[in-house]
Amino acid sequence: MARTAVRYTAGQIAKLGKDNIPSELLSGQGLVYSSPATLAYNSPGAEGFGVKRAGLAVPESVMLIVSPGCCGRNTSIVSSMPEYKDRFFYLLMDETDLVTGRHLKRIPDAVCEVVSFLEGQKGKKPKVVMICITCVDALLGTDMERVCNACEKALGDGTRVRPCYMYALTREGRRPPMVHVRQTLYSLLEPLEKDPKSVNIIGNFAPLEDGELQKFLTKAGVKHIRQISTCGTYEEFLKMASANFNIVTNPEARASAHDMSSRLGIPYIELTRSHNVEMTSLMYKSFANAAGIDIDVSAEESEAAEAVRSLKEHFPDLVFNIGECLNADPFELALSLARYGFGVDEIYATLAPEKFKYVAKLAEISPDTKIYCNMDPTMLYYDVSASRAHISLGKDAAYYCPDIPNVVWNSDVQPFGFQGIRDLMNRIRETMKEVRA
Repeated sequence: MARTAVRYTAGQIAKLGKDNIPSELLSGQGLVYSSPATLAYNSPGAEGFGVKRAGLAVPESVMLIVSPGCCGRNTSIVSSMPEYKDRFFYLLMDETDLVTGRHLKRIPDAVCEVVSFLEGQKGKKPKVVMICITCVDALLGTDMERVCNACEKALGDGTRVRPCYMYALTREGRRPPMVHVRQTLYSLLEPLEKDPKSVNIIGNFAPLEDGELQKFLTKAGVKHIRQISTCGTYEEFLKMASANFNIVTNPEARASAHDMSSRLGIPYIELTRSHNVEMTSLMYKSFANAAGIDIDVSAEESEAAEAVRSLKEHFPDLVFNIGECLNADPFELALSLARYGFGVDEIYATLAPEKFKYVAKLAEISPDTKIYCNMDPTMLYYDVSASRAHISLGKDAAYYCPDIPNVVWNSDVQPFGFQGIRDLMNRIRETMKEVRA
């Protein structure tokens, strides 16, 4: 193994082309160094909204984790949070279960025991039981739909039971865990009469920041703007089926939106988060045309542009290192910053083929930007001493660059649109001011 971290420049990758991205920059192409997972304790779903926490996004739901002790143990931090008290339960698998699949016969009894306990001790039955299984059952080929049907039959009281797959093995497949869990959650919705003044925002498990998008929708006459994270009860969650259309703010929810369009007759519009003021303006204009509504973005656009201008005025030669543990696409963010005239020295992120478009454009402006894969084992030998960055963005970038200022930018609540651009630029400016004061 090389004693230096493997990296490629944006210019090198652009020349290689989308179909020839170096294997070291892709996950699933070799050994994995769990830097992002370890930093966020998200393996693949503890802190942050990974599979386990996401699976409990539906109000009045609980989760039964069916796994060996080592896989269930990493839930301990999440289960200690007050909002998840009495929502995680465990069915541990022993060595015989791993070999024979014997545990499958015990799952319906375990689900019944959980529901009975909650009804008897807490006085309230859950509306949904999510069964979270791990790579073990992926290798066993377990038919979880059949298992969940058996659980619902055993309960016999209308409680819904759904599978939740914590399969790291499927991360590179058509339905990665975070795509599948979204589909599972929205599959609980049943057809309702459409409300022309009702809209869903789907994509994230924490609420989109209460800002301009909601304001634009309200001014356009929308009365009900629902997000799974803001539904207080299961009944309120079910009302999402009455939406006139869905707004998709995360590509991982695209499959869910397609399912809801086919099954519930709810069309969808996809909005892409961008840190480029001009692109964000075009996005809103396209959205207004598609939705048939009138919105005026001039004030918000001016505020975002002023925040960019102010950062550039105060720190004209600012150079960034950017990680992937943040509320942004690191490649899109790097491209936006480069277009504003800032320097981007290093990016630490997995380069999926669909992100190549950003790298190709970045190569035209900043061909020497270095790109590392967080998950490549050679990152054990990463040396920050050659970096010329003044500030880093993202939790992982703070780890790699301990001696320069950092903006984590990784809260649960998701920034969006002009407001997201404005707030990030202001945060960067204030951080640099504090350091250089």
